[in-house]
Amino acid sequence: MDFEMGREAADLRHELRDLVKTHVPEDFLGAFTDDPADLAVAQKFCQLLAERGLLCMSWPEQFGGRGSSVWEQTVVREEMWAHHEPRGAQYMGVNWVGPTLMRHGTAEQQRKHLPRIARGEVIWCQGFSEPEAGSDLASLRTAATHDGDGWRINGQKIWTSYATMAQWCFLLARTTKWDKNTTKKQAGLTIFLVPMDDPAITVRPIGCMMGPHHLNEVFIDDLRVTEADILGTLDDGWSIVADVLSFERLGIARYARCERLLHMAPEQLGEHWPDLPPELRGRWTRMLTHCRRARLLAYRLVSLQSEGRVTPTDVAAYRIAVTKLDQDSAEVLMEIAAEAPEEGTALFRSEVEDHWRYSQASTVSSGSIEMQRILLSRSLLAAR
Repeated sequence: MDFEMGREAADLRHELRDLVKTHVPEDFLGAFTDDPADLAVAQKFCQLLAERGLLCMSWPEQFGGRGSSVWEQTVVREEMWAHHEPRGAQYMGVNWVGPTLMRHGTAEQQRKHLPRIARGEVIWCQGFSEPEAGSDLASLRTAATHDGDGWRINGQKIWTSYATMAQWCFLLARTTKWDKNTTKKQAGLTIFLVPMDDPAITVRPIGCMMGPHHLNEVFIDDLRVTEADILGTLDDGWSIVADVLSFERLGIARYARCERLLHMAPEQLGEHWPDLPPELRGRWTRMLTHCRRARLLAYRLVSLQSEGRVTPTDVAAYRIAVTKLDQDSAEVLMEIAAEAPEEGTALFRSEVEDHWRYSQASTVSSGSIEMQRILLSRSLLAAR
């Protein structure tokens, strides 16, 4: 199947690969390792992309973008994830914070936040999940109480990626008490844009096998906010959450890293490749086919999203396919890497191990695969 997007996209892909080769160390495995130098590399590279107008290509010029096509932005998304995301945490601002602010933010909020994201100067985190509200997010207990001309927020968030380094948080809180007899629990929720350096916010890191910064607890004690900090309409935050999750779940091109590593395998094993068990090489071929399937699903959703026609069901189907690809390809690659000769393959084996560690969380982060299957099943049953 031909996935080419045209000459401009091909030139952009070559440009991005040259930039990665020139400015990112060969052994770079992401910004969030135990080595602070890796984060410094990502921050510097992100600034370089911004200076060249490559960070937020598809954003309108008025918000700091170039007004490029969604397909050019897709190329950026693919090349960055394929090479261990050298933008660091900036993909959150680029992929979903910015687009959500464009859709729901006030003119003042857009002026305040969008240029800084486009310049790669600010990191955001997402204050959604709680200890007793993960997959059932609408059950959250963090509450905002009206207080004079503003609000006071109290509660706890968990699994909050990048909270130790973020300057701003996209925070979901309950602003109207839920009455199960009269309303759905998704009602009465509101999004607040809050600064992470407020003394009312405390962050505690949670150790995990992916490295530092990925998981944190966030405690909020009498955080004072104003009406100007509300994104969208009071009590209608759930509609914004739906947009966020749509942008977020499509925003990471997981298939691109899978495909790159799978293509590297025969080259790395060289003359040892034919000695692999036929069953293992057969699974390797199957994974390449699944990469194409995931890419095709992604492109379909990019097209639908650009027309404003993407649905949660569409995104759920893609999410199931791409996270399963992540895990299944990681298992195959780990078996192949175990057969690779030690000499000359150390970096390949490190990349495969890193891919495997990240894949373990892929079916849980940004909405568990079980919840995506339930959403998809309900939609299919309703359509019968």
